[in-house]
Amino acid sequence: MSDGRQPAAAVRPAFVPVADDRIRGIGLIVAGFALIACADAAVKWALPEVGIAAAMIWRGAVGGLAVAVIARFRNLVPRNRRLVSARSLLHTAVTLAFYGAWMAGLPLADSYAVVAVAPLLMTLLAVPLLGERFGWRRTLSTLVGFCGVLVMLRPGGDLWRWEAGMLAAGVAALALTRIWTRQLARTDAPETIAFWLLAAHVPVGLLLLPVFPAPSVSGALLPDWPVVAVLVFLGIGNGLAHTLFARAYSLAPVGTLAPYEYTTLVWGGVLGFVIWHEVPAWATLVGAAIVIAAGLYNLHREQLRARQLREV
Repeated sequence: MSDGRQPAAAVRPAFVPVADDRIRGIGLIVAGFALIACADAAVKWALPEVGIAAAMIWRGAVGGLAVAVIARFRNLVPRNRRLVSARSLLHTAVTLAFYGAWMAGLPLADSYAVVAVAPLLMTLLAVPLLGERFGWRRTLSTLVGFCGVLVMLRPGGDLWRWEAGMLAAGVAALALTRIWTRQLARTDAPETIAFWLLAAHVPVGLLLLPVFPAPSVSGALLPDWPVVAVLVFLGIGNGLAHTLFARAYSLAPVGTLAPYEYTTLVWGGVLGFVIWHEVPAWATLVGAAIVIAAGLYNLHREQLRARQLREV
């Protein structure tokens, strides 16, 4: 018999996840970062064959189709169309920055070291976008984190190159898209968010083909079959990963999930060494360690403040 009360899930306020939701969110985000690292290694390998624009088209077409199949072609119409469109287009710029850096030879692990700055940037962006505030401790730790960036990008070092600067701009845009993902979780399904992000890569890639043509005629959009297989994996991997990301951010807060972004450093180091025999420079490792330590401290302070607010 019913006692007249609504189920807990129906009355639970939005964005106050229970412990099981947090655990599921962590599992999804870890799986997503593992997939995205493998997909990144795949596209870095294929880029000399197909070029930047064609790789974007393959990523968007195959990845978008993969998401649509996962969603059974439902939940693909966005509710917050303006924010979905802005996020999707901005992410194409992020992709362009990453692909450009890899095309120029930037090692995979080094690029992930630069990406480690994203949680610090998210801390700063949360002030104007989410209305968050933080005290002197988080301000100081954020400054220390950016000192780690200076260690990585020191003049004359392995990362003192224009590709790293371009990638840093892409990481700033990436941090913004991560915050928008959390905001979109209020209105749109994970499949919707992931589908339009990937679909946007197709028209943008087509527009960029004259600017970034394929290195050879045969590699434009119909490369050799081994390359096709890698590009199909790229698309499917991105489709699955971005669906997992969107789902994870709908289950758990950014502060809970952000530390697991650092797992890409491990994946990048392993994949880069196995495929290209890449070994990060000591300054890159030291700077990344400083950035990660600062980011983890900021997240600790954020969780402590959230706990204190709940106890009030």
